[in-house]
Amino acid sequence: MFLRRICRKDGDGNRRHWALCESYRTERGPRQCVVAYLGDVTESLRQGLEDAASGLPRQGDLFGTSTPEYVEVDINRVRVERSRSFGGIWLALQILSELELDLSFEKSLPVGREDVAWSLMAQVLTIHRLVEPSSELSIAEGGYEKTALPDLLGVSACLVNDDRLYRALDRLIPHKVALEEHLKERVGKLFGLDYELLLYDLTSTYFEGACRGNAQAQRGYSRDSRPDCKQVTIALVVSRDGFPLGYEVFAGNRADVSTVEEIVQLIEARYGKADRIWAMDRGMASSENFAFLKEAGRRYILGTPKSQLKYYEKELTESGWDVVRPGVEVKKCASPERDVYPVP
Repeated sequence: MFLRRICRKDGDGNRRHWALCESYRTERGPRQCVVAYLGDVTESLRQGLEDAASGLPRQGDLFGTSTPEYVEVDINRVRVERSRSFGGIWLALQILSELELDLSFEKSLPVGREDVAWSLMAQVLTIHRLVEPSSELSIAEGGYEKTALPDLLGVSACLVNDDRLYRALDRLIPHKVALEEHLKERVGKLFGLDYELLLYDLTSTYFEGACRGNAQAQRGYSRDSRPDCKQVTIALVVSRDGFPLGYEVFAGNRADVSTVEEIVQLIEARYGKADRIWAMDRGMASSENFAFLKEAGRRYILGTPKSQLKYYEKELTESGWDVVRPGVEVKKCASPERDVYPVP
């Protein structure tokens, strides 16, 4: 394409007008046609159009003396269409790449006969969890198409529906342990983490509805003050820096104290019996758990139940506290020999 100057006369005399023309070949030889009439344009705009028509990039003069041109815009007549969130989505993709989760998904979920690779759907689920946690239904009903993911992943918004997202979760469940082990090794290398101290605690999440298809949904102690709803209990193990090492889902009526042995054995089976310290709150304290933790020489820190503090009242009120750091003091007290259960 090229620009052609056209001279036309009007009341003020001759004025230069420009037209955008295209050259093409025919059986009778080269021909030209006008693509668009541009009218009277400024020199700077003409130069830009000419460079664009020829396909040649041009670096603007950053220190030139040309006078900038201004255009008045009526903001009441301006609207935004098809806006897409990009920054957080792009950052989440970079995090997945650094963690090599995209490669792990491709290894765990090889390409088959599906229209969209399950590894890509796993990335969609993970990125939305990082950027804007929501349900799969929310992602399918507009959450996905409002982001730049369709362009970055090459998966059209019309292909991301709730059925495909739920089936992607089903595909991921069998690879839960492998993904946790991969993240533990990768995050440990990236951030130089150590796993000598593990913090263990539980939380719960409730459901609206009867949940007849979920055997683990039961009524129990609700941390959300919703005893009227069925719930599940989620057990989480993290490092001292707060990085997750593993999680398990228990029935909603499962008592905290009854999960300790199962979780400790699960972590040891997965990562070996390292010389680590387990830190748990007073809800995990019982004579059975103390015996279990001591039998293999495990080290642990457990909160003392309020009912047992009376055995330490005298020692705790006396002097002899050691300062660990400003604002934190500790005192070593011998465990009384009681039939209830020993308290560390």
